[in-house]
Amino acid sequence: MNIKYLLPFAVAAVMFGCSDDSSTPAAATDPAATDPAATDPAATDPAATDPAATDPAATEPAATDPANPSASTSVNLGPDDYCKVDPAAPSAVAFDATKSYKFYGCELTGRDSYKYGRFEARIKMAATSGTVSSMFLYYDNSYLGEGEKWNEVDIEILGNKPTGMQTNIISGTLEKKVTSEDKPDLGFDATECFHLYGMIWTPEYVAWEIDSVEVRRDSLGMTKAQVEDLTESQSLRFNLWASKTPAWTGAFTGEGLPVEEHIDYVRVYSYDEATKGFNLLWQDDFEGEDLDLNRWAKGNWDMENVKYRTKNIRVENGFAKIRLDFDEVAE
Repeated sequence: MNIKYLLPFAVAAVMFGCSDDSSTPAAATDPAATDPAATDPAATDPAATDPAATDPAATEPAATDPANPSASTSVNLGPDDYCKVDPAAPSAVAFDATKSYKFYGCELTGRDSYKYGRFEARIKMAATSGTVSSMFLYYDNSYLGEGEKWNEVDIEILGNKPTGMQTNIISGTLEKKVTSEDKPDLGFDATECFHLYGMIWTPEYVAWEIDSVEVRRDSLGMTKAQVEDLTESQSLRFNLWASKTPAWTGAFTGEGLPVEEHIDYVRVYSYDEATKGFNLLWQDDFEGEDLDLNRWAKGNWDMENVKYRTKNIRVENGFAKIRLDFDEVAE
């Protein structure tokens, strides 16, 4: 049984810290379509949607007031809990570059969409050269184009630097995206331990947190007006895939696979515009034998260097596990 602590059901929205506009894609919901947001990191952050160093033995960050990162509640947990060692974690498989392989990832797609809120997940990310491990918000019709708005907010761990976290807003349209990538240094390797990742979206600002510490905030009135352009309800998603853009993620060869992104729990809060506070809507601890399919769907479309397949996400030992692996292709 995982040790998990509920945050207060209602909290005051007292956020702090600003960044400038220079700080900082997306998974298509059409299973036949490749996500068009993840093609050129110079033009559109290729996220498919995808800092304070924390001692692994330190206080569990999930017990912090989500609206006030400085007001924490002490909960002493040891390093073995904070950096859970999962006996079912994958080991690298021998890779023969002379053989042909088909690569597979997956996406965990939330069925519900939200207009504003606080979104948290305790995750041990995955990385090897060329990969993207992510948590993001996404307007489900963004990929349609023809004037449909593109709305997306990203957290991504890139395979060539798992000690950094890419944050991004993508707005505009499929035909003309607006992006604002930023890559705060984490001070730790995101693949070694679980950390609490958070995105906060309100009518006034979008903020990103790591272990309940805000690392970036974009507000109304910034030059690119991206906060103003986030007008559509968005679903919460997680995915693991391999990019075709080595300058962004490192070159992808398949070496080091399989890798897995492990999600300990997810919490979603609604936003109260009158009080500017957040109210817990639901929490998923992944304690069953499979996903709650009333809440989640499994991606099964193409995503650059991989094909999403539903068997590459499973619930095991109290975690949702998204796997990136390969099968040999017969000659």
